Amino acid sequence: MLDIHQILKQLPHRYPILLVDRVLSVEKGKTIKALKNVSINEPYFMGHFPHRPVMPGVLMLEAMAQAAALLAFDTLGVTPDDKTVYYFAGIDGARFKRPVEPGDQLIMDVSLERMKAGIFKFKGITRVGDEVACEAELMCTMRTIA
Repeated sequence: MLDIHQILKQLPHRYPILLVDRVLSVEKGKTIKALKNVSINEPYFMGHFPHRPVMPGVLMLEAMAQAAALLAFDTLGVTPDDKTVYYFAGIDGARFKRPVEPGDQLIMDVSLERMKAGIFKFKGITRVGDEVACEAELMCTMRTIA
C-alpha cells in the first residue's frame, strides 16, 4: 500500500496530471490495485463538458498507465530519478463502458502480462463500484534522458 506521499516520490507527475491518489495493493511482478478520487474540482471538467461533466477517456488510460508505472518500479525494485522517464509505447483494445463523473471513485486493476527488452505490457481494467468504466492493454517503456 502506498499513500500520496510515497506516490509523489515515485511518479514525476504533479497537479493537474497526477491521477493516482492511493495504491491499495501490489503483488510484485504481477498486479497493482490503485484508486483515483474524481472531484468536480478537476480542471478538465470546466470544458468537458460544462453542462455534463465527464472524465475524458484518455485520462482514464493515463491513470492506468501511472498505476502501471508504479507496478513496473516495484517489480524492478527501482525508484526513478530525474533522468528516468516512463512513456506510453502503445495502447490496444481500449474500450469505454460507462461515463465517469464527479464523485466517482476509480479503482484501477493493472496486471503485468509481459516484460521484454525494456517494454512492459499490461492489462488494465478501471471500475466504478462493480461497473467497468474502461479497459485496455497498455505498453510502456522507461528511457533515460540527458
